[in-house]
Amino acid sequence: MLNYIGGRTQSMEITKTGSEGKIKEAFKTGPEMQNILRKVAAILQVPVSNLNADLIQVAFFTCSFDLAIKGVKSPWCDVFDTDDAKVLEYLNDLKQYWKRGYGYTINSRSSCILFQDIFQHLDKAVEQKKRSQPVTSPVVLQFGHAETLLPLLSLMGYFKDKEPLTAYNYKEQMHRKFRSGHIVPYASNLIFVLYHCKNAKTPKEEFKVQILLNEKVLPLAHSQETVSLYDDLKNHYKDILQSCHASEECELPKVNNTSDEL
Repeated sequence: MLNYIGGRTQSMEITKTGSEGKIKEAFKTGPEMQNILRKVAAILQVPVSNLNADLIQVAFFTCSFDLAIKGVKSPWCDVFDTDDAKVLEYLNDLKQYWKRGYGYTINSRSSCILFQDIFQHLDKAVEQKKRSQPVTSPVVLQFGHAETLLPLLSLMGYFKDKEPLTAYNYKEQMHRKFRSGHIVPYASNLIFVLYHCKNAKTPKEEFKVQILLNEKVLPLAHSQETVSLYDDLKNHYKDILQSCHASEECELPKVNNTSDEL
């Protein structure tokens, strides 16, 4: 439920077709990345033919990991400037977008079991409160990966741009919403907080919910408000909660391989 990679037959099939890889490779050979290759080659005083986009990305990750984890500026940081960082960030976002985000519907739909499970826990707490019973699970903790949160947030409709990220619209996507490093940084987390309002004027207003991403309040996708009535949030996601079945979403349709003999 928290890591679907092993059971995502359809997603694996899409990956095998190479669509995501082709988009990423096209950007690697595009003008933005080729410009970085020439700049780094000149700084290192090596032929451009000795470098490729993958080596450039490894050098950039070495710089960024040392800064983020150790607080140390790696010598590799000196070969990149801010514009280079933006291009390399986009290269990584392309991968995440097409492999775990909005690139394909199956990426997010495979998260429906987890999404339904979250609301089952919330529903249980609501019912217990309505019956004046103690909440048996006041806190539910589940641990996963970036591969868990990105599809889930996409399923919920967050960080979706009007136009898809491609190898050819880097400049148009400079102010994009889908920035994987901001959405799922180290130790990223998503929190659903259920509130019981004892002095609510109506039964519908008795339960409210708030969502936090990385300890910051996340405006609700359906209203852009910071708090929603629980029933309103469930109604917004009713199609996912009622009709999403992972076994149907993730399995490839059976193909009749039989052939008629003349």
